[in-house]
Amino acid sequence: MLLGITGGFNNGLLIANLPQIQGSLGLTPVEGGWLTAIYSMTSVCMSMLLIKFRQQFGLQRFTRIFLIAFLILNVLQVFVHSYGVQLLVRGAAGVAGSALTTLCFLYIMQALPAAARLSGMIIGFGASQVALPLARTLSPLLLADGRIEALFLFELGLTLMCLASVALLRLPPSDRTLAFERIDFLTFALFAPGIALLCAVLVQGRIQWWSTPWLGYATAAAIPLIGAALLVEHNRANPLLNTRWMLGRNIVRFAIVAASLRILLSEQTFGTVGLLTVVGMGNDQMVTLSLVMTLASIAGLVVCLKTLNMQDLYKPVVIAIALIGFGAWMDSDSTNLTRPSSLYVSQAIIAFAALYFLGPMVMIGIFRALARGPSHIISFSAIFSISQTMGGLAGTALLGSFQIVREKVHAFELTQSLTVTDPLVVQRIQQLGGAYTRVLGDPTLRQASGAGLLGQQVTREANILAYNDVFLAVAILSAAMVVWLGALWLRFRWKGVNPLAADLAAVQRMRQQQMS
Repeated sequence: MLLGITGGFNNGLLIANLPQIQGSLGLTPVEGGWLTAIYSMTSVCMSMLLIKFRQQFGLQRFTRIFLIAFLILNVLQVFVHSYGVQLLVRGAAGVAGSALTTLCFLYIMQALPAAARLSGMIIGFGASQVALPLARTLSPLLLADGRIEALFLFELGLTLMCLASVALLRLPPSDRTLAFERIDFLTFALFAPGIALLCAVLVQGRIQWWSTPWLGYATAAAIPLIGAALLVEHNRANPLLNTRWMLGRNIVRFAIVAASLRILLSEQTFGTVGLLTVVGMGNDQMVTLSLVMTLASIAGLVVCLKTLNMQDLYKPVVIAIALIGFGAWMDSDSTNLTRPSSLYVSQAIIAFAALYFLGPMVMIGIFRALARGPSHIISFSAIFSISQTMGGLAGTALLGSFQIVREKVHAFELTQSLTVTDPLVVQRIQQLGGAYTRVLGDPTLRQASGAGLLGQQVTREANILAYNDVFLAVAILSAAMVVWLGALWLRFRWKGVNPLAADLAAVQRMRQQQMS
């Protein structure tokens, strides 16, 4: 669990404290966006190679290389405060995060009986998800004295603890095989830049806006790069990514659902935090809310494991989507009086759903991969990692852009009703300007100051209305997904068919062959 939470903290602490890091280093929002983008780039791109690296060089070398390299960079960021060092650290954190999540579920699987070992994979992925609300809970304590160095020291301490732990308690040696082929690196050389460009576009599109020319060039370059990588893999006898399996109807549906769930969950990571920031709440005021979300996430993971039924894996996914939509709908009537305590119930529901769906989704993907052979695990890892990371980035980009557009619409509508001939508007300007009576003797300057404050209030109200639109849009999208997946689930139930029956039978035959 230490390894899994540390892997999640690599991204969670960055997201929770990005404004503080930007302020400490004097970064612009664009430069801060690159810190988020480079983490996602390396996390997605390295997930494929890490599995083969572990197969060829063994777990111990796998652990030592990635953790020691990350430790060196953590030490560097404690002493060197610069934008370049932060880019290096966050890029390495993406690689380390994937490695630590893998180590997490491998350790947990060793601690479980053979029949329950696949649950270890769910717990491993879940630990990294719980780390985000937990990071928001701990961050105000780390930055209590206003110095960003405490955050870097905390990351360094966690890395040291992970190194010490894996040195004291080693995993059993694994079988080594010659996993890498030369053409794997050609695929990676094409696929990685394409995915990296898409990550950059999704992160920077909302910040620099979508009409920025280089975003179009980057998208245009990413498509042929990824297409060329898939074309190379499609014609290989022993592919790194099995495109024929990945393009199957069931796997495409799996990827769409996994990515869509991550987009819907952006209501929590982007929408709720953004709304509370608009009404003047900082991380200090959101500690209890973050703690509620952390506990609800843990409850979701526990309930998921307790109720996991291999014969009916679609039902919990439908329930989770319905819960996300209900929580978003509850938030859609927020006002300038909304405070963190107003969101405890709705955000606990969404946090619970975020981990409740994880187990069934992992099991659906892993059994569909195992049924076709162990070599398909790399393809599953790539699909799951890409759908989760790119879905999260796309969710923030889409909801963030929608919020900006709706804010402009609401601001225009509100300002149309504010005229200097309206007695109520004049009275409000005079009241707001009255706050400057002791420092501004000129009535004209006081009126101008009052008008400026009124403009700020209009902007705040427009932003709140825009976030309500975001929450309502998430609720509507969730309802549409519930109808689609619910109808699919009801059809399977009506016919008495388990869509994974053939895959489960194939995996069972493989186990029997291995035992014999």
